[in-house]
Amino acid sequence: MDKELLHQLEKKYEALGENPESYLKGLLYAKPLSYWDYIEVDTLLTLQKPKTHFKDETVFIIYHQITELTLKLMIHEVEQLVALSDFNSEKVFTEKLRRLIRYTDMLITSFEVMTEGLDYGDYNKFRMSLTPASGFQSAQFRYLELMSTPVLNLVNKEGQKRLSEEPSLDEIFDNIYWRDAGYNRKTGKTSYTLNAFEKKYLQSFKDLTTTTQGHTLWEQFQKFEKPSDNLIFRMKDFDHQYNVKWPQTHLKTAEKYLEDKGKAKEATGGSPWKKYLHPKYQQRSFFPNLWKNQEILEWV
Repeated sequence: MDKELLHQLEKKYEALGENPESYLKGLLYAKPLSYWDYIEVDTLLTLQKPKTHFKDETVFIIYHQITELTLKLMIHEVEQLVALSDFNSEKVFTEKLRRLIRYTDMLITSFEVMTEGLDYGDYNKFRMSLTPASGFQSAQFRYLELMSTPVLNLVNKEGQKRLSEEPSLDEIFDNIYWRDAGYNRKTGKTSYTLNAFEKKYLQSFKDLTTTTQGHTLWEQFQKFEKPSDNLIFRMKDFDHQYNVKWPQTHLKTAEKYLEDKGKAKEATGGSPWKKYLHPKYQQRSFFPNLWKNQEILEWV
């Protein structure tokens, strides 16, 4: 063995207050690493558990699992930007935005699996066994939003009208745009889908909002004294891709399967999907101040 390499290993473990010899002895007994163990392939391939006998339900499950993994990739990048402390260079920020745009493009293009890859008749049967579950209940989607922009930007125009001058965090979350998918403000009734979702995740959303206050992606960007045109373009591109193009693609797919002769079928979670999914209704923008002279819905 190379003596210098051995010396470096000794220094590494000594710096940790550990005995280097113990770790070297451990290598004698450790199994060689394999791809299937490292990637946990066998476990990964057992995570698809259809509720019906329809073959395309497996496609449906795997697609959504891929979506959740993609969202995890995006959160992984945003977390690094939220923790960023050096604003002397745009290099890291720009590269992370490029990755976020690339992952969002994956979300958009992968929707073809849903749009073109499911049997129409089978989907409209097996989806009924999924009630009251809904993709609306994706917590990672909400975590990403809350790390990308101050929470007030996730309250649409109608919600803003209902807020007091100095709203509390609880009041803001009572009026956040996504509650419109399960809360009827005329009757005061909340769907089971929304109730279950908030019971499991609402406190974690509030905690995340508190810990990222002043450090969201938008607020981190504002710490650059003179952001370049390229950086501004990347910010707008991510905002548009994620908050306009992706919802539009989702809506297009929903229309194919949930609209019959002009009449909308009910979503499994009971949400008014045709209205709720449209970006004009959600009015979601992570970086609204960048759109003063443009319209995010029309930007190309």
